[in-house]
Amino acid sequence: MEVPVSRAVPRSRKVLALVAGAAALAAPLALAAPASGAETAAGAYTVTPLRFTVEAGGRSCAVDADLYRPAGVDAEHPAPAVLATNGFGGSKSDGSTDAIGRAFAERGYVGLVYSGLGFGKSGCLISLDAPEADGRAAARLVDFLAGALAADDGTRADFVTRDGAGDPRVGMIGGSYGGAVQLATASVDPRVDALVPLITWNDLAYSLAPNAADRDTPGVFKWQWANGFYLIGEGQPLLVPSLDPSRINSLGCLHFVTDACDTVRLLNSGRYPKAATEKMLAYARGVSPVSYVDRINAPTLLVQGQADTLFNLNEARATYDRLRERGVDTRMIWQSWGHSGGQRPGELDLGQGNLESSYVGQRILGWFDRHLRKNAAADTGPAFAWYREGQSGYGTADAVPALSQRLYLSGDGKLVDNRAKVAEGSRRYSNWLVPTSHSESSLAGTLGLPDPRPYDTPGTYLGWTTAPLTAPVDLVGAPRATLKVDSPAAERVQDSGDAADKLVLFAKLYDVAPDGSKTLVNRLVAPVRVPDVTRPFTVELPAVVHRYETGHRLELVIAASDTAYSGNRGVKPVTVASAPGDTGTLELPLVQGKVG
Repeated sequence: MEVPVSRAVPRSRKVLALVAGAAALAAPLALAAPASGAETAAGAYTVTPLRFTVEAGGRSCAVDADLYRPAGVDAEHPAPAVLATNGFGGSKSDGSTDAIGRAFAERGYVGLVYSGLGFGKSGCLISLDAPEADGRAAARLVDFLAGALAADDGTRADFVTRDGAGDPRVGMIGGSYGGAVQLATASVDPRVDALVPLITWNDLAYSLAPNAADRDTPGVFKWQWANGFYLIGEGQPLLVPSLDPSRINSLGCLHFVTDACDTVRLLNSGRYPKAATEKMLAYARGVSPVSYVDRINAPTLLVQGQADTLFNLNEARATYDRLRERGVDTRMIWQSWGHSGGQRPGELDLGQGNLESSYVGQRILGWFDRHLRKNAAADTGPAFAWYREGQSGYGTADAVPALSQRLYLSGDGKLVDNRAKVAEGSRRYSNWLVPTSHSESSLAGTLGLPDPRPYDTPGTYLGWTTAPLTAPVDLVGAPRATLKVDSPAAERVQDSGDAADKLVLFAKLYDVAPDGSKTLVNRLVAPVRVPDVTRPFTVELPAVVHRYETGHRLELVIAASDTAYSGNRGVKPVTVASAPGDTGTLELPLVQGKVG
């Protein structure tokens, strides 16, 4: 994903890059890609610009690419290949993308780095990494690496290791938009040998309009992130001027496929009638791994960021679980950085070239060494690993930690460890017609703008708080809350036929320090559009990695609104009642300690 680099970049492009950027991929190697040869500490390579004309998504598309060829690699001495493309709003020439070509060419891999469809100088519409468009386009580049397809200028590749006729040894790596395209490609082309998707999505319906309680009920529109990316996409023909007619959609969109524009318009409308909503959900999921993951068999190393409110850790967990259920060789790492920042010293940073010295870099090199170089001794690491801020290195496990402790919501606002401690009582909050809680300004960090600390306005939220901890507690994973609310105003309209009439609330978990200050870990919240306010519902909160220190308290909050999301239509007061035999619960995945 494109970000500002040391070479001169127009301000408009810098802003776009920041919006789309991911912190570690965002630290590029500072020099432009050379046109002929390059000397590095690790070795020499040449870079050749290429253009391909491919059929994808029912259109003929130009694909702009750079071929990185290590010195000494030829038909007699072939090497495996690494294929990569940009994040949303970037191109093959942005710092983070060409850094991939450089990094792997230095280490003896053939690199093919290209601008994704609709970006840079590549043609066609933005189709959100749809398998039949973006996946098919990438598959044609795999044909080139196999020697079966020539570039438009006649260039052919006869120097890539092959597993058989027409089958090159090729892996893929990239972040966000350049991560999902790997999964899309592997779903339509079984020749891909290894994947390393970083900070990408599982289900765009969940990403852009999440419902943490029921994925079949339309979620809560994440309007800041979604509209930011929509404007970046629609602006591509102006920001990267081109007369290529394949880049223009005459059916109500400028640069996206029509279904993508229709989806954003529906979400912005604030009205979700059944037929239109079902179409929107079907489209968003149809271009997402959730709909085609069962067709993926390539070994996959998933890397997701803890600091990421766009594509949270739950997205990678969903892909990870399904691949492993099917027996696909799959590993998962929860690193520090994501779309919301979080870069930490020693973490993977391609701009520093620290593949060998960073934990994630070592894991990537091991993954490709095993699956592309076929080194049976290469260490591909544990099934699951997570960055531990303030502690030594990464934690590792054979599986994602399970829910291990249940707490109960007491009527007096306490969060207790035994049902017998629950006090009978009820409390009430009400929403306003404007947002009264704040988790984040989604684009603030990427644009260098200040962002207020998270807050909740009294009377518009409820909280339940534990006693001070007597020892540290380490939480790794997604907490789960089961709630029952009473809202007569919501009940009266929830069956109107428009999902927008259903009750909206936001669940979140704070760390409360002894001085009363609160931390919302990575500013993550769980938006909920309650399927039926007359029944209990279960909320899967975003996964986090966090240590609650001695003397701190955990606080579960449900709030009426959030500035980063759309909210309730109309005023809908909410009451939550508790009794020892009938109360809500909070379950925690703890790897150390216990809440007393």
